[in-house]
Amino acid sequence: MGLRSFIHRLTAPKVSSGYVDNAVKMVLVVNSELKMGKGKIAAQVGHAAVSATLKAGQYNPPDLDSWLKSGQKKICVKADYDEIKQLVSKANLDGIQTVEITDAGKTQIPSGSLTVAAFGPCDEEKLESLTGHLKLL
Repeated sequence: MGLRSFIHRLTAPKVSSGYVDNAVKMVLVVNSELKMGKGKIAAQVGHAAVSATLKAGQYNPPDLDSWLKSGQKKICVKADYDEIKQLVSKANLDGIQTVEITDAGKTQIPSGSLTVAAFGPCDEEKLESLTGHLKLL
């Protein structure tokens, strides 16, 4: 889907809103093992949030619509590489959308390093049971 189509999808009137009544959020899990600077973390989290939003637009429009209409709640937490991979596996089994961001290796981090995993946007309770134990970034 092109950018123009995606923007049209977000802004065009909907025949059926698909609005979900329960709370919806996105959780961004930063790899705490990497020694990323604040700016690098911000850029990687941005990549993850945009990628997760685009993916939800294609595969889960009702949750995306609900998330956009309810203020786009998102939180950033931290975990080590192994825990992030375990969370991604569990999320995939539970039907929670995931996006993994790996670095290109042009600045601080070696190429291919997992920097951030995004979970959602989806039901807040599902994400809380998956990532609620993680510490805020």
